[in-house]
Amino acid sequence: VVAQGRNVSVNGAAVPEGRPYLHKGLGVTWPGDWVAVASSLGVRVAWDRHLAVTVTVEPELRGGTWGLCGTYTDDPADDFMRPDGDIAAFAAAFGNAWKVP
Repeated sequence: VVAQGRNVSVNGAAVPEGRPYLHKGLGVTWPGDWVAVASSLGVRVAWDRHLAVTVTVEPELRGGTWGLCGTYTDDPADDFMRPDGDIAAFAAAFGNAWKVP
């Protein structure tokens, strides 16, 4: 899924603004001024098409997430776990550790 401003596409195919999209466990909806993408895996990402992003994960995934979403263990000590398993001391170091080319 690629979202840029008011344009959203899934696998290169445009999704018309305001029209819900559902295909193979992936849904795109338009709640208010936001665009939301939900997967059958239990993850939902919503974007205000400017700066704000929210990620919601189903309780069944507790302890099973990784990356910028954290480990979802309710233990603040592992919130900034980097890909190598070490804990970053600062938020910027944590975010930078997950950058991809």
